[in-house]
Amino acid sequence: MKVFDLTFKVDHYYIKRSSIVEKIFFNNRTFYAKFERIEEAPSPLLLSQHLDRQYTIALPLVKEGHTNYLVIEYKGDEYQRFYHLIKHLFKTLEVDNYHIYQGKDKERIQVFIVVDNLDLEDAQRVLDMYSDALKSKMVKKWKTLPSLNLPDEYNIVTLPYATL
Repeated sequence: MKVFDLTFKVDHYYIKRSSIVEKIFFNNRTFYAKFERIEEAPSPLLLSQHLDRQYTIALPLVKEGHTNYLVIEYKGDEYQRFYHLIKHLFKTLEVDNYHIYQGKDKERIQVFIVVDNLDLEDAQRVLDMYSDALKSKMVKKWKTLPSLNLPDEYNIVTLPYATL
């Protein structure tokens, strides 16, 4: 499935529901999922319905302990500052293969960093390094995915709505 400049090879997707659809027990914690897993490949029609905001669709980031995308999702008032800060940080770190998108509203920014079949431990290490570099410049109002601290059902990313 192609979404803007991103390509996902998935056999299922998640659709957001208005109520909790599943209780997930993971590492002595309980997660309450509002995203329901649908056991079929996402279609172009589904993507257009997502972009028209009829549904909120998410795709899995982890397959067999590996990922092809690292994601940083920012939500806050300083989204323009975050946008410029992430571009500067990646230029400094010589990270070239990334894409920045707008999430559900203008205060949400999604940064997808393209990696090649990176295992979760390495993904966590790289994301922690990026997050620490960002924390030195602004208050943390972002999350990073995938995470070793989350079950696979939470290592999903909502599809972006527009390019930035």
